[in-house]
Amino acid sequence: MKNSKLDIINKRGYKLQAYLELPANQKPNYYAIFAHCFTCNSSFGAVRNISRSLTNFGFGVIRFDFTGLGRSEGEFAESHFSANVDDLLAVNQFIKENYAEPSLLVGHSLGGAAVLVAASMLNSVKAVATIGAPASISHVKQLFSHQIEDIEKKGDIEVNIGGRPFTIDKDFVEDFDKKNLPEIVKSLRKPLLIMHAPFDKKVGIENAQELYHNAMHPKSFISLDDADHLLSETKDSEYAGNIIGMWTQRYFSSEENKMLSPNGEQLVAHLNLKEDNFTTNIQTKNHAFIADEPQSFGGDDFGPGPYDYLSAGLAACTTMTIKLYAERKGWPLEEVFVYITHSKKHSDDLKVDVEKPGRIDYLSKKLKFVGNLDETQRNKLKEIASKCPVHRTLQNEVIIETEEIKNQ
Repeated sequence: MKNSKLDIINKRGYKLQAYLELPANQKPNYYAIFAHCFTCNSSFGAVRNISRSLTNFGFGVIRFDFTGLGRSEGEFAESHFSANVDDLLAVNQFIKENYAEPSLLVGHSLGGAAVLVAASMLNSVKAVATIGAPASISHVKQLFSHQIEDIEKKGDIEVNIGGRPFTIDKDFVEDFDKKNLPEIVKSLRKPLLIMHAPFDKKVGIENAQELYHNAMHPKSFISLDDADHLLSETKDSEYAGNIIGMWTQRYFSSEENKMLSPNGEQLVAHLNLKEDNFTTNIQTKNHAFIADEPQSFGGDDFGPGPYDYLSAGLAACTTMTIKLYAERKGWPLEEVFVYITHSKKHSDDLKVDVEKPGRIDYLSKKLKFVGNLDETQRNKLKEIASKCPVHRTLQNEVIIETEEIKNQ
């Protein structure tokens, strides 16, 4: 999974900083937009975790900073609720013009309210998911309600929200009263997933109840149990992302199976020179993965390199062989780690006798055993590690036959 930095211009001419997260194969089936919580930004941990979880379900996910927040241009006082919705629409238009029209909106807290409003304005949006969203946009005013009277007297004032100072004005406050969120939800007529923590101290669970009550089917509710409002624990945000991803499968049609066919062989690798640099798709009968070269070699680093896979094959075979032997003997081996490094070394440095001295391939294999093993057992497992099938293959003479399959 890789992300790309985007600069998107909103209707006021401000540059919004955004990131596009892509699935491992860099080819999303659909696009989603994530709207962060009030005063947060697109680099907030929960935003990143949820976005990255969704890429595992084939989504390209755009996370961005609202006006005046994170690294987007503008002042926070200009980031009132209507401006948040406008930013969402600007991001949607940019992705539509440069990639494909987004079909899923996800929002956290006030961002959840914003995606509900934006979804009501975008026919292309097929589904919406909210996390800890308020049922009333004016709910946000509770964060600085004790200072609202000062705005009437002073105009611009500085408020403290979540331990951080922000400057707001009268327009900023009054804008929160302009939208009737329950009525918008009632007329949304799109699949809606509402996620909320029962003991959310910032936005009470009664908000989820009101949204759910007003929404039309299909609608779903998922409890986030003991999570806090900001999903501070990584496990909570990853859970939320995975649940959203699974939920979307009900409403997004399955894409045509684009897996490569090994055509009776064990494995096939494919590189499209017109679309890709070095990124190579690899397919066995049941599994798909990606190989690439590092950026230092001119690649995009979307996956392990060819020699990484060679080392991985040796490491995996070693762990499995050690496991089988230890279990057969009934030894208390609990875990095994195999560390592999591939390099080129001169035969003279390795003190090996070869017909033509020179640089040869060198694989370093280091083992770590976890368990109550005595020294004799550890030495035997080290010996067995050198007898795994891949280890033997690499040390034996290997014959590779190459032939061309003619296009028909």
